[in-house]
Amino acid sequence: MNLPLPSDPHTAFEGHRILAAGALADVALAVKRAMAARGDHTILVFQDSTGKQVDLDLSGNEAQIVERHTPADAADTVAPDQEPDAEPDSAPRGRGRPKLGVVPREVTLLPRHWEWLASQPGGASVALRKLVDQARRDNEAQDAKRQRQEAGYRFMSSMAGDLPGFEEATRALYADDREAYARQVEQWPRDVRDYAMSLAWGAPAQ
Repeated sequence: MNLPLPSDPHTAFEGHRILAAGALADVALAVKRAMAARGDHTILVFQDSTGKQVDLDLSGNEAQIVERHTPADAADTVAPDQEPDAEPDSAPRGRGRPKLGVVPREVTLLPRHWEWLASQPGGASVALRKLVDQARRDNEAQDAKRQRQEAGYRFMSSMAGDLPGFEEATRALYADDREAYARQVEQWPRDVRDYAMSLAWGAPAQ
């Protein structure tokens, strides 16, 4: 099962129409009620931040469904600067600088790389962290565009693979050509078209 992040907004599609959108617990309840009312209809749920299709656990009563899909307490979440697999530091902390949530990992570099890093102020670890932070800043816009394109394509592949213009729309998506994309998806069902546009460009075409 592809478990979604409980705090992420989600959107449920019944056929080509949006059934519900918003908090995961609300979407899960809407899906549960629709399935109970209309039988074996195809309802797909997507994570708004990634365009990934997700599976919901709709077993039990409504209270159990809400509890299961309600965001976890802040105490159960991972700090933004700490990786999920980082173990808490249980050893007594001596005097000096705090650990700041750093996690040791193996890095393989050529000798000339190690020599250059060692010559930098603060040593290799500090230099590597600065390089990574700089690369993240330099590539932030490009990374965000790539993530939006991937989100749009994931959704399109699930919901629009058989719709006319899918291949042309995919090429326009990865060419970052919004006008060409809008022309190709103009005849798609409105909810599918607008949601795909919102994933790929942040807002549907006007």
